[in-house]
Amino acid sequence: MSPYIGRFAPSPTGPLHIGSLLSAVASWCDARAAHGKWLLRIEDVDTTRIQAGAVDHILQSLEHYGLWWDDEVVYQSQRTELYQDALNDLQQQQHIFWCTCSRADLARTGSAIYTGTCRKQLSPRPLAAARMRVYQQAISFKDHVFGTQTEQLDQTTGDFVIFRRDGLFAYQLAVVVDDYLQGVTHVVRGADLLDNTARQIYLQRRLGFPTPQYMHIPLVVNANGEKLSKQTGANALPFNSSTRLLWQTLVHLGQCPPNELQSETVTTVLSWAVQHWQPAAIPQQIKLATL
Repeated sequence: MSPYIGRFAPSPTGPLHIGSLLSAVASWCDARAAHGKWLLRIEDVDTTRIQAGAVDHILQSLEHYGLWWDDEVVYQSQRTELYQDALNDLQQQQHIFWCTCSRADLARTGSAIYTGTCRKQLSPRPLAAARMRVYQQAISFKDHVFGTQTEQLDQTTGDFVIFRRDGLFAYQLAVVVDDYLQGVTHVVRGADLLDNTARQIYLQRRLGFPTPQYMHIPLVVNANGEKLSKQTGANALPFNSSTRLLWQTLVHLGQCPPNELQSETVTTVLSWAVQHWQPAAIPQQIKLATL
């Protein structure tokens, strides 16, 4: 079996919050319990959404909560040549086509699924997006929290974008290339990315990459039932009460940490978490009453 390599891959669109901590702790514990590596990747491929100072805050937050990473931090914004290589590969295999449809054009179709308007445009052209050609094929995978998932991409998304009209590589391509080149074997991340997984597996197969194991962590929601995020006003992780917050995070993850851990150090809490890590106990939903 390949050695376990996990990763945490936040986007620097703002500071980490409690929802981010949930995914970070879960992925860190899963890697450490398997005596594996835990890598840190800053997913800043979309340079238009970067918030000044967010990267420093992310690094400081992880250090403060004892979530130390292995190897050097990887930044997607420094890896565009690698994404271009993958795009060229897909181009040579005719797995992509170049779409010149505007947002207004797409809206006029009245369909959330791409209708294949530009499928015959095989050569790159200015101000065009590269779309992955999707065939009638079901993608199935087992998620370690949400169970077996199956998606028919031609019925849910259609041909999806992997290179944007503004010249930026799309998340779907960047994350697949990075996971492969970093040797990632296990992906532990928030459930908001669960519906991205089938597209990523589809890309992995077209590029000849292995598929990691997936585990998606339930989302934390606010009082309105919305996903807790930077867009919904989630507060940045505090630099006090870190032990208490780590303990509470383990409770959310179904790990049942003893109450006395709340008065211990961060190192002690995380050591207990690794020794007693039970992925099967992670719930599929976090109720508001537990927040």
